Amino acid sequence: MAQVPLATVFTQQDLEYYSSSSTSASYISEEESSPLLELYQTASQDGYDLICVPLTNEAWRTRWKKMCLTDESGKQNEETERLAEDWRASEGPFLREEMNITRLDEAISSIGMVSEWLELDSLDDGVRYDAEIALKQELSFASYLNLQSVILPPPRNRQNVADYGRAINACLTSTSNYLHISIRIPIYDPRSASATSISDTPIAENVPLSAHARAPDGDLSTTWEMWDVIRTICGYNPRLSLTLDLSLPLPNSLGILSRWATEPCHHVFLPATSFISNAKGYPVLTRATQSFLRDLLKHNPTILFSRTKANVHQNGGHVAYAQYFRHLERTSPQVIAAQQQGTIENFAKGYWDYLQAPLQPLMDNLGSGTYETFERDPVKYERYEQAVYLALCDRSPTSRTVICLVGAGRGGIITRCLAALDRSKREGIIYAVEKNPNAYVTLQEQQLRWGTRVILIYGDMRKVNVLEQADILVSELLGSFGDNEASPECLDGAMRFLKPDGISIPASYTTYLSPVSSPRLHNEVLQNNGRGGPETPYVVMFQAVNTLSGEGGGLRGLCGTRVQECWSFTHPRRDAVVNEQGID
Repeated sequence: MAQVPLATVFTQQDLEYYSSSSTSASYISEEESSPLLELYQTASQDGYDLICVPLTNEAWRTRWKKMCLTDESGKQNEETERLAEDWRASEGPFLREEMNITRLDEAISSIGMVSEWLELDSLDDGVRYDAEIALKQELSFASYLNLQSVILPPPRNRQNVADYGRAINACLTSTSNYLHISIRIPIYDPRSASATSISDTPIAENVPLSAHARAPDGDLSTTWEMWDVIRTICGYNPRLSLTLDLSLPLPNSLGILSRWATEPCHHVFLPATSFISNAKGYPVLTRATQSFLRDLLKHNPTILFSRTKANVHQNGGHVAYAQYFRHLERTSPQVIAAQQQGTIENFAKGYWDYLQAPLQPLMDNLGSGTYETFERDPVKYERYEQAVYLALCDRSPTSRTVICLVGAGRGGIITRCLAALDRSKREGIIYAVEKNPNAYVTLQEQQLRWGTRVILIYGDMRKVNVLEQADILVSELLGSFGDNEASPECLDGAMRFLKPDGISIPASYTTYLSPVSSPRLHNEVLQNNGRGGPETPYVVMFQAVNTLSGEGGGLRGLCGTRVQECWSFTHPRRDAVVNEQGID
């Protein structure tokens, strides 16, 4: 797993300070030098991959206010009014002195921040209209510079959040398809239980978070609901993402954290004040924040550090924050598991939260690549070998065991059955039935290695005959839902191969249900309307999902467990009424 990108956030005051004290670094030629490039070189030496800077400065705000806001008398002179109308009609241009980023080489290593003062959800219609024009102008310039992503300020007024969402949707439609828009949203609003807007209460800039700090009681879902309104208006646009602001203490509710963890979180805003001080005065994160951040790593977000040079903590200096996070990342169980061969996390790389159509091997002949993916499963084949081994150990050491494998594929389970025979020191023979003519070629090649202990039979298990009845019938037809590969029907037809006292592996299997939410999967389903969309069953290896059900209770006390049984099948079915081929 690649390292999570780290970025350091610079305010306008930081940029002005560095610009006034800038001197060209020796590794940058004079003709290419700029304060922003020097700033990036310094950040890179401190362990950061990117810098996050405002697109514009105070000069742009001053000009915008002069054009768009009236004085106390409510009037503007004719010249200013004409300039404002010209600007509204053309949506530009900027003046050079109004911009912080102006060059392509500066933009490559930068994340742009849209002007904080833009009120897309202002109560004033005129301010809202002009703020949207200004936003389009800033995003247009960001696209011109080939910036990969820009971060927008959070909505301020809950009652006008739909206007905010409409403005964002209009910008997504009119800007480059390569520009990603990320909205900064705090994980909750401290005043949400009684207020209708996101809190404007400033957070102390140089005071670290207390280890005993707690989120307030009450409804802390306001900010998520605002985010949900915005992304719904934008049609779950994949170019719209979330910058989750962790300035405040995390709430205790796992439901709130789980809900945020499923969102398309492309950036995490982590100011120095979010860290507590350990016994030696170094910055560390609370255990709750550590756990939550590790959960967010599955999105591979860019971590945005701010105020790192504000001397918030006694020891460690400004580089301690990035160093601490890298340590947190290296010691993450998910990261460690993803790097180890033979783990589910390693096997599933590239498949997490990816919609796949269920396989139909009874109807279609699978390709060799599909079989190879099956055989890389670090759990399934080991469990099959162990099950066959235990079944063999239950038999007499002097007995000869007949194993019938239906649906042999390329022979992965045959190899495991042979290993079980060797481990148990039992004599036996394996009949392998396979209907895929292409896989049957591979089986014939494999038989040169297996020898006479394996007898291959080509054909449909429901129609072919086996020379002798089996003590153990082995199959791997469960599919993803326990029945989508017609396992119950096929195995009922294959039970005629089994002796009256024989056993089936598996002997039974159960499918379970649980309601989950996933914005990413929901968006992908919406994009697949041509294939049936929401009416199509998909196979997914879940990662960023939120389980909605609880453990019993409910309003009337009638709800069941978090995960509930859907259906079960047992083999062999002693009550089945079958014909001479063993088919219902």
